[in-house]
Amino acid sequence: MDSTVQADVLVIGGGLAGIVCALQALRAGQRVALVDRDTPERFGGLALWAFGGMALVGTPLQAKMKIPDTPERALADWLRFGELDQFDNPHALPWARYYVEHSRAQVHDWLLSHGLKFMPAVNWVERGRFGDGNSLPRYHIVWGTSRRLTLRMIELLREAGSGGRLTLLHRHRVTQLDHEGGRIRGAVATDEANGSQLRLRADVVVLATGGINGGHEQTRANWPPGRPMPRTMLNGAHPFADGALHHAAAAGLGASIRNAGEMWNYAAGFAHPQPHFEGHGLSAIPCKSALWLDHTGRRIGPEPLVTGFDTHWLCRRVAEQEQPWTWHLLNWRIAAKEFAISGAEHNQRIRDMQFPLFLKETLLGNHRLVRQMQRESPHFLVDDTLAGLAAKMNQLTGGQHVRAETLQATADAFDANFAADGSLKLSNDDQIRRILHARQWGPDKLRTCAPAPLQMKGAGPFIAIHMQLITRKSLGGLATDLQSRVLDGAGNPIAGLYAVGEAAGFGGGGASGRRSLEGTFLPGCILTAQAAAASITGKAVS
Repeated sequence: MDSTVQADVLVIGGGLAGIVCALQALRAGQRVALVDRDTPERFGGLALWAFGGMALVGTPLQAKMKIPDTPERALADWLRFGELDQFDNPHALPWARYYVEHSRAQVHDWLLSHGLKFMPAVNWVERGRFGDGNSLPRYHIVWGTSRRLTLRMIELLREAGSGGRLTLLHRHRVTQLDHEGGRIRGAVATDEANGSQLRLRADVVVLATGGINGGHEQTRANWPPGRPMPRTMLNGAHPFADGALHHAAAAGLGASIRNAGEMWNYAAGFAHPQPHFEGHGLSAIPCKSALWLDHTGRRIGPEPLVTGFDTHWLCRRVAEQEQPWTWHLLNWRIAAKEFAISGAEHNQRIRDMQFPLFLKETLLGNHRLVRQMQRESPHFLVDDTLAGLAAKMNQLTGGQHVRAETLQATADAFDANFAADGSLKLSNDDQIRRILHARQWGPDKLRTCAPAPLQMKGAGPFIAIHMQLITRKSLGGLATDLQSRVLDGAGNPIAGLYAVGEAAGFGGGGASGRRSLEGTFLPGCILTAQAAAASITGKAVS
């Protein structure tokens, strides 16, 4: 062993949960060692690249928009949508209740007190196919995206760790958890720059290592039996989130891993034009007005696939298809108003807090992003005719799956919903009904086109986007109590061992159940990290 680092608290993982936990421990006077496998410029993990949406309950912004939200109503939505009554995890319900009761004070207000802001609108996502999801809008967006949030937390971390109380180790991979007599004693890390080993001694260890589906080997191994799994998928998770320390804690200390097969994936991913790692994908926010097609160019049905209602169901439907890809068929008019990509990287106006330009693109269309994808991505196809588009679709997939007449018939069948005068008096299409419902809420109306024929004059050219299922977050993880202490199989805390954020399934080993109300992940990181720090130090959130 080359050297030793001694600390009161060892935090393993440099994502948002690990940073917040370390920050709170430092503020309480603890000496903290934080070990992160990634490079210094990527410190912050996935949160550095995330969009920054948060499901928050009972906020002043909701009150201003006359949204009558309460923890009781949010919990009812959460339990129903996540199917927690059928979910085999006794630790999920306490964390779900804790979240809805504390997201206002310990996330919303706490972030405001540290100089962060939210955009002046609440969005309505995950409504449920039958109104069984979010019964009202809760989705708040951090102004500056999650990148601004993460950089601010890092700034505060460095301030709190001044004077030598923070040891920050980048490019170090923890390969072993040290334990003695059923109690954690620290860990061993390898410096990935030179291969030297470092012993990290601490009587408290916090696992903030992310989920288990950063590599598809674990994703496939844990895929729930009976659910369809596509032959190929893209990766939107962190490639270092391999679950190795989950298994080390289970094997060495008896930690309980719960619901490892529950995942929050997305149905509409496409390959990153400049990938950061092998298989790296981008998650599109699918256009509500686009037609979602199978590999032959036929509309998937009988119930059409429409985003914003049930992401879990969309993923299942996509995974059931004959081929592991689907198509989104739309036109330039739709794309300019509705097309978006999740994350900070492709939401420049929000990320860089350019409100006038954000407002301009919202009102006049984000032609900049559409042109960028047309230029950079081979999966974003544009043509003036449907026949020309069909030819490009076949060229991309290397077969003759899409016949031009099939694509034309698909577009014609949808356009038949509109009368000669352009009205909807002849419409009987569930996608149109869902679009009209979405447009009842002001913020959604700004980003959703009024229904119109796909082949409407002046709306072209036509666009086809080649999509695949993309993995993202683990909903399961290490079982924890409300103090974020890791539990063994009998439900007893393991002395000195904590888990926060995605490593704990955002609380309890899977607080969301089978479905998230969306936007619960960043707050889940903050809440579990705060709970761990409070338990470790005996001091409340500051």
